[in-house]
Amino acid sequence: MPPLRLTLLTLLTLCAFAGNSLLCRAALSQTSIDAASFTSLRLMSGALMLGLIARLNRQGAPGRGNWLSGLALWVYAAGFSLSYLQLSTAMGALILFGAVQFTMIGVGLVRGERLTLYQWLGLVLAFGGLVGLLLPGLAAPPLVGALLMLSAGIAWGIYSLRGRKGGDPLRVNAGNFLYALVPALLFSLIWPGDTSWDYPGIGYALASGALASGIGYAIWYRVLPELKASTAASVQLSVPVLASLGGIVFLGESLSLRLVLASIAILGGILLVILARTASKS
Repeated sequence: MPPLRLTLLTLLTLCAFAGNSLLCRAALSQTSIDAASFTSLRLMSGALMLGLIARLNRQGAPGRGNWLSGLALWVYAAGFSLSYLQLSTAMGALILFGAVQFTMIGVGLVRGERLTLYQWLGLVLAFGGLVGLLLPGLAAPPLVGALLMLSAGIAWGIYSLRGRKGGDPLRVNAGNFLYALVPALLFSLIWPGDTSWDYPGIGYALASGALASGIGYAIWYRVLPELKASTAASVQLSVPVLASLGGIVFLGESLSLRLVLASIAILGGILLVILARTASKS
């Protein structure tokens, strides 16, 4: 793939991933749609878009989803939506990203992976940033919202690890979205609050599922084979930054000093882990 095209597609993918946080926060703070309905519509439109793309891509390898991955996907999507009832775009994206990375690194440690000294330093720095972000204080995020986003990040980390088992990623993800839709619809039926829809909220949910998730994942899986593993991991550090900028520009949100410092610690620490891992393998 030509370098310019690869760069543009990668940037488009990162914007799509950041757009999920922006669309969800906008829907739940500026429209009347409820979190359960947003989750169901997002998963439904994502499944349809991924299934359509997989059908058009007849050269892809076989693959299908499963119930365990679907359940992990639903836990992520539900926690993601519920947390954005309370969290700002930037706060939610940063907590999510940190939780995903800690989960994947933690699973690697449990499986016997050994970290270098610099990787441990990076992990401690990132963990310290996350703890500092969540400590009580004037600029601390709401506890319930933070815990919900932490659970979403852990679920997404597990989902990502399960997705490494092979098969065409488009078909696997399309199947998983369908499996996740079942508990999502059940949750919508027992939703304790008032079920509420409006056209802007529906539009945000469909855009999050079909565009930011469906097309975003499809492009990502297209460019991923062209990127070095370290590059693919590093560029994802920009997603919370892009989400933060989007929240400022489009939703009028502001950044606290605590959030800025925590972002530097978390993203810088994870970058150190990635760079140290790359150096140890070279």
